[in-house]
Amino acid sequence: MTAGSLSLESTLMAKLLLFDVDGTLILTGGAGIRAMNLAFAEIYGVEGGLADVEVAGRIDTAILRAALARHNIACEAFAEAVEEFRDVYCRHLAKTLIEAKDGRVLPGVRDLLAALQSKLDLRVSLATGNFRRGAELKLSYYGLSQYFDDGVFGEDTEVRAELVAIAKRDIADEGEEGAVYVFGDTVHDIGAARANDAIAVAVATGFTSEETLRGSSPDFLFPDFSDWRSVLATLRL
Repeated sequence: MTAGSLSLESTLMAKLLLFDVDGTLILTGGAGIRAMNLAFAEIYGVEGGLADVEVAGRIDTAILRAALARHNIACEAFAEAVEEFRDVYCRHLAKTLIEAKDGRVLPGVRDLLAALQSKLDLRVSLATGNFRRGAELKLSYYGLSQYFDDGVFGEDTEVRAELVAIAKRDIADEGEEGAVYVFGDTVHDIGAARANDAIAVAVATGFTSEETLRGSSPDFLFPDFSDWRSVLATLRL
């Protein structure tokens, strides 16, 4: 991921902001799931292989495991299968992102990220179920890569809460431990924040309703980030 203006070595950073990608920052117009289905068909010969698999808020590695189980496909070397699937998926994703007609950056996201980037007491990073290369392709295509220093990705774990745990451990190891905010559009993001004593910031721009998100009791809930100044003020960032 392309480094932004925030240096990893800076001792001024205190707060860690972890962003989900799909449904929180962007919508790809179905490019991601289309690329996954194409990859699954190419490797395993099953069309629409992810049709009955939950993907929202899930980890790419876990999505593959669920799809294999759904179609009773035995896999003795899962790590190798993940690598092959990731590579084929990303090859297709580079094309489906271009082909998607209604993909977009979500309201207020670009302004919010630019404002966060200017603050020296923040570290803006990713906690996403996307494979690293998949996240890079998506964020680069929509012009958002420069706002993130790095992140934790779908290769690192199959459990959403562990994404946040890994990020917290990394920042603690660097002596920059402080408040952690988890931004996401699903109940899985809220649960990951809760499991790590982090601040859950939910946004209803994905495929989970505001009512459902509210039922998981996030610390903050926004319909979207269009009023990004108010978001900053509410979160005291």
